[in-house]
Amino acid sequence: MAKLYELIKEIGDFIPEIDEETGEILNCAELDLLEVEKEQKVENICLWIKNLLSDSAAYKAEKESFQKKEQAAKNKAESLKKYLTYALGGEGFKTDRVTVSYRKSESVNIEDVTRLDDEFIRVPEPVPDKTAIKQAIKAGREVVGAELVERKNIQIK
Repeated sequence: MAKLYELIKEIGDFIPEIDEETGEILNCAELDLLEVEKEQKVENICLWIKNLLSDSAAYKAEKESFQKKEQAAKNKAESLKKYLTYALGGEGFKTDRVTVSYRKSESVNIEDVTRLDDEFIRVPEPVPDKTAIKQAIKAGREVVGAELVERKNIQIK
């Protein structure tokens, strides 16, 4: 079977054989055959495109479904970590198969953004620069509107 571009060229290059006496086209069936073959090719390409777009939509829906499942699993794990931290009271736990420990971390809690000095605000968007605030507090400066909070983060291995 010929390719679409070949069929288009053949149709364009088609030279009709005309009967001199009657004016009738003698090879009309040949041209009709080329036209039918071209129509089938175009239809098949259109159906292929529709199939690919349908596959793409199905893949997108499946991806969104997996993203929802991923987020639900993460949320459930975080909830269980909070419950476990509460149940263990911040103490470690160890068996042959699992170890629970805690690591300390510090984060900046912004009480009032409007009270922060301009040096602690990032531009172009007015967002607090928590890294600079943390460094300033650790250096002994008082930053009005912010505080350093120490947390214990659970580690499960």
